[in-house]
Amino acid sequence: MTCTYDSHRAEVAARLAPLLAHVRANAAESLHIADPELATRVTAREITAHLPIPAFTNSQMDGYAVRAVDLAHASADHPVTLPLGYAAAAGDPQLWHAPGSATPVMTGAPIPRGADTVVPVELTVGGQFPKLMRAPRENASIESFVEAATGPISMVALQAAIDAPAELTQSTSQPVDTATYQALPSGSATFHAPSPEGRFVRKAGEDLAAGAVVAAAGAALTPTMIGALAASGITQVPVRRRLRVLVCSTGDELAHPGESHNAAHIPDANGPMLAALLRRYGAEVDLTIVPDSPRQLADRLRVHAGLADLIVTMGGISAGAFEVVRDALEPLGGEFHPVAMQPGGPQGFASITIEGVPDTPVLCFPGNPVSSFLSAELFLAPVLREFAGLRPPAPRTRTLAHDVESPATKHQVRRGLITPEGTVRILPPGSHFVHDLASADVLVHIPVGVSEIAAGTPVETWSFDV
Repeated sequence: MTCTYDSHRAEVAARLAPLLAHVRANAAESLHIADPELATRVTAREITAHLPIPAFTNSQMDGYAVRAVDLAHASADHPVTLPLGYAAAAGDPQLWHAPGSATPVMTGAPIPRGADTVVPVELTVGGQFPKLMRAPRENASIESFVEAATGPISMVALQAAIDAPAELTQSTSQPVDTATYQALPSGSATFHAPSPEGRFVRKAGEDLAAGAVVAAAGAALTPTMIGALAASGITQVPVRRRLRVLVCSTGDELAHPGESHNAAHIPDANGPMLAALLRRYGAEVDLTIVPDSPRQLADRLRVHAGLADLIVTMGGISAGAFEVVRDALEPLGGEFHPVAMQPGGPQGFASITIEGVPDTPVLCFPGNPVSSFLSAELFLAPVLREFAGLRPPAPRTRTLAHDVESPATKHQVRRGLITPEGTVRILPPGSHFVHDLASADVLVHIPVGVSEIAAGTPVETWSFDV
């Protein structure tokens, strides 16, 4: 019985659903955040942040951390000049800020405790930093770091002055030692405008709070997602195990690439081609070639069924006299039927049962290179994309560069080239044109019932992996 392209695609997804559910639920492993393989994987479970992002309140600009109240009356006519404290750079401990002063801060430096706003250096009179001093970190006493511009200030007064804005400048770090208290070396900065509280201040956790969800289960570990996980303090990432797929080419005529062969042999193109496609979607792939022997094929599949999650065969399912896959798998309950599509009409399903392990599904594709590749791209790849957390390719409308004919009784999938003008030129339909397949830019689907499409007609095109 012939089935439609859409119904066969749905059946493939339904038959693989139990396998994918089993792997999602039971097959997780952990990779380090710096593991290069991480970018090809998917999260196994929801991941929450260990640290807030940002981890501490810090400066968004190179400039001066001040109290907004100290610049409340600054204007062009009545500028305010404040003495400078020690400078803070990214990576420095959090300083204390003396009221009535300005603390030079670089981008990423912790906001000094007591300051609540940052004025970019270019918005001050002169527009650049004077010679700055960074706070000493050793052999310092508290007294040496507490001196306001108007004279000595007691620690009690300093603490009282800085307590009010503390909620803005809380850091995730431990309290600093005495060497980080703010002193006031020589120098000053002049301001000619107010700066409201919070301006150019990146608050701890404003991007993501500690304990919040960074990545949902099943999220693709894109470069940006890996960056977010690292920023939130994650070092080990739970990921789904890769799907293990056996790709099995069949035929007495096949030889492994590079293997010596006689005039009747051809290099196996299908195996390496499908393996490369499936690896792009995160699968772990093994390759094998089996001659036209149903017994050898059945034995080979039984051996691999306990090791592979999925088996894909190519060839041996059409209407020939020696159809090895059909002959080997029909006695095991394999089902084979034509799909009303071109290329890729012959298709099949089977399942290998071994005691003690889940049944291993088998997808059976035709053996011509174009038919085999498009079967994998159209029926298997959508399932693997979803499992890998990847979005399906979006179609793009282009116009045909020339007239195209199609068999009205079949869903035809044609390869196309994008012309310099942006139109699509359709390549020949032969299922053995593997070089044309490699040259193609897009796929064009022509549905059942359409026998001709005129040049200039808009058609939907899909980019695909070639």
